[in-house]
Amino acid sequence: MFHDRPERSFGRRILNVFVSVALLILALCGTVWLYDLIDKDMEEQAAAALRQTVLDAAVQCYAVEGKYPESLDVLEQEYGVQINHARFIVTYDVFASNQLPDITVLEK
Repeated sequence: MFHDRPERSFGRRILNVFVSVALLILALCGTVWLYDLIDKDMEEQAAAALRQTVLDAAVQCYAVEGKYPESLDVLEQEYGVQINHARFIVTYDVFASNQLPDITVLEK
């Protein structure tokens, strides 16, 4: 049997095009939003990982030498800590050689 398909009206075609374009724009906006969310989370994780690396190196120095290093330069030169100074600001505040230093890592 042969069935005739009813012809779509011009207004119906335009509506379908507008709905398709709107869905495409919505999908693109959602993708951009998700990318920004993931990128921000990765930046926070990178800063936390760098802080933990500096802290681990300071504790290792304390275990080996019996005192925490007096500066961040010591950790970089003698314990192999690598810091991207163009991306991060690292503060390393020492109160006493036998107390854990205060370490803060911020992204520029």
